[in-house]
Amino acid sequence: MNSQTEKLSLHGGAGAIEAERDAAAAGTQARGVVVIAHPHPLFGGTMDNKVVQTLARAFIASGWTAVRFNFRGVGASEGVHDEGRGEADDMRAVIEQVAPHGALAIAGFSFGAFVAMNALSALWAVRDIQRVALVGASVARVPPGPLPEAAHERTLVVHGEQDDTVPLAAVLDWARPQSLPVTVVPGGGHFFHGQLPLLKQLVARHLRVD
Repeated sequence: MNSQTEKLSLHGGAGAIEAERDAAAAGTQARGVVVIAHPHPLFGGTMDNKVVQTLARAFIASGWTAVRFNFRGVGASEGVHDEGRGEADDMRAVIEQVAPHGALAIAGFSFGAFVAMNALSALWAVRDIQRVALVGASVARVPPGPLPEAAHERTLVVHGEQDDTVPLAAVLDWARPQSLPVTVVPGGGHFFHGQLPLLKQLVARHLRVD
């Protein structure tokens, strides 16, 4: 995202995984590592997506080291798209290499939020996952399972009121049985055009230390 961004080549089940790491903002207390997943690869999603970068900036400003990565078949990442299964493996592989221990945060946008939820469910019992941020979560076509109940207070779900890719109603239908709050951005679309500063503020508020 800037001249200080560190380029990484990690290892996954399909081969090399391209990633980038940005250190926590100077003067902030180091809080851990966040790994952020990008939107659907078959519709142009990459780690350079503006919503993904907005998530990264919010975490960086709040004391987190942010790692973004390209799913298999995207950019310099090897392999081919695997409809979420291999991508979940990719995310876990990235976490194992860039944050093998210590405080961890998980975030994702759209398809990336779907993958992040799968990673959360797999890792919750064995890792110290401090914060979760799910933006424009893809829950319509293949609804993910419920989040661990203990993770609810650490999870932010943000959705645009006028999202025409993942209808708000679908997110509410997924969240309702869990009594999981959803933060709705009035007038917001799937990509939050013109509202990225607001999205960053919402995430930063979620990351504040009590």
